[in-house]
Amino acid sequence: MIYTREVRAQRLEPGIPSGSAIPSKAAGLPLPQIGGVSKASALPTRLRKQACSDAPERALRRHGFLTIAGVDEVGRGALFGPVVAAAVILPPNPTLLSRLGLTDSKQLTCRQREALDGRIREVAVDLAIAEVDAETIDRLNIYQASRLAMLRAVRQLAVAPDHLLVDALHLDLSQLSHPCAQTSLVHGDALSLSIAAASVIAKVHRDSLMRSLEALHPQYGLASHKGYATLKHRKALLEYGPTPLHRKSFAPVLAATCARTSADMPRAGRNAAPASKPSSGSLFDQAEADSALILREAAAAQRGSPHCNPEAAGHRGAAGEKETAAWD
Repeated sequence: MIYTREVRAQRLEPGIPSGSAIPSKAAGLPLPQIGGVSKASALPTRLRKQACSDAPERALRRHGFLTIAGVDEVGRGALFGPVVAAAVILPPNPTLLSRLGLTDSKQLTCRQREALDGRIREVAVDLAIAEVDAETIDRLNIYQASRLAMLRAVRQLAVAPDHLLVDALHLDLSQLSHPCAQTSLVHGDALSLSIAAASVIAKVHRDSLMRSLEALHPQYGLASHKGYATLKHRKALLEYGPTPLHRKSFAPVLAATCARTSADMPRAGRNAAPASKPSSGSLFDQAEADSALILREAAAAQRGSPHCNPEAAGHRGAAGEKETAAWD
C-alpha cells in the first residue's frame, strides 16, 4: 500500500523550480563532516548529544541542490508485517520542527512521535509512504526489501526531488523518471531533519498498522511489541504458529516452525512410544536452540562467501533483539 499527500508547492523557496537539473559540479559530492560525527564515532550514546538539524540540507543547497528529500525506513528487524519507508521534503527553513525537538524516531516517545507526525504533515512540501510486505521480504531479503520500499516512497513524491538524503543505504536511482543525486548519511535519522521526519512518519504509520492488525491476530500482542521479537511474541509463535504476515525467512520464525513440526513427529526407534507434545518451556528452548543453529550456519556461509550477509537476509536471532517496542 502506498500513501501520498496533497502537494504544497508554495512552500518551496520562492523562485526555485521543483524539477531543476542537477548542477554537474555538485553531483556526487560528499557532504562535509557534521559536528565531528564520523562513521566510526557516531554511536547512539554520542548521537543523543548531537543536535539534529538541517545542516546537511543547507550544505547541499550551497552546492546548488534545490529540492531535497529525506528518506528512511522502519521495521527491518521485525518478525511480522511489512517494512515501511517514507520520503519527506521539508521547506528550506524548518525552524518549527527543530524547536519541537525532531530527531530519530527511536529517541522519541510514542506521544512525541505522534505529535511530531502531525506537525510534519502540516509543514512538509510533500511526503509519501510505501510498504513492502512480508512475502516480498522473504523472497528478496530484508536489505533489498528496505531499498525497494525507499525507492517506492521516492517515486510516489509529487514534487520531484533533485537530491536524496538516505539513512545509511544507497538506492538504485536509475528507476526514477527524473535526474536525481543521493547522499547516504550514516545515522542520518539523528543528524538530518529531513531524514528524521521520514523516520517519524514511517514509524507512526507502521505502529498504527500494527495496532489495527491486533484485532485480526490478538494472540500475538502486536499492539505492544509492533511485530518485533520480544519474548511474548516468540512464545506466541510456538503456541500458535506463524501467520501469513510473518516473515518466514527470519530465524526466530523459522526456528519456531521447525520446533512445532518436530514436536508433532513420533520419536524414532524400534520401541518408541508415540510422542507427546513437549511442554511450552521445552518447546521454547528447542526453538531457541534451532535459532542459534540457523545463525551459526548463516555465519559459516558468510565466511565461505563474501556476498552472504545473514543479517541482510533476515536471519536475526532472538538473543540479539531488545525487549522494546521502540525499535527502528
